[in-house]
Amino acid sequence: MIGYLQGALKRLDATTALLVTGGVGYEVRISLQTYYKLEGQREASLEIYTHVREDTLALYGFASSVEKFAFEKLISISGIGPTLAQKILSGIEAADLAEAIANNDTRKLSSIPGVGKKTAERICLELRDKLLLPETKEAAAPSRMSVDDDVHSALVNLGYRPRDADMAIETARKQLGSDVEFSPLLKAALRQLTKS
Repeated sequence: MIGYLQGALKRLDATTALLVTGGVGYEVRISLQTYYKLEGQREASLEIYTHVREDTLALYGFASSVEKFAFEKLISISGIGPTLAQKILSGIEAADLAEAIANNDTRKLSSIPGVGKKTAERICLELRDKLLLPETKEAAAPSRMSVDDDVHSALVNLGYRPRDADMAIETARKQLGSDVEFSPLLKAALRQLTKS
């Protein structure tokens, strides 16, 4: 099993990173939280969860062991697979997730795409005493051209409706100004979309 990878960051987008180590390129699925931490870097090291299932082998990468811990707790819940767990961690930081669970904040959790009311309730019920995390918050790095299109694409990939994504980006732009970079704009748009 692969548990850790370190190497050159060959390619990076909002959902995957291509990490080259020892002449081999590993395609690793990542959350937005990990994306923010890797953005602008040439080298990367990731905690890895190897998901093996019949004919599938997928690698899920995390910039912090805290996020990996939250991911493993989420997939321990019946009905939550790695893809949904990663979507949840794209919509909410691990520390905020732990706080929402501790406060039984099902509204906050069910505002994440793919998480309905019942799933949110199950997460709170099953992880109440299992997800106790230290606070981990880091600022994100800047990015590139056609920022709105990139943010829109990232939000749609995460499961938000295009119209909702456009409205969230517009609101975020008004708050942050016209010269805002990709990461802050994406974070602000996600905050709009996950407001309870």
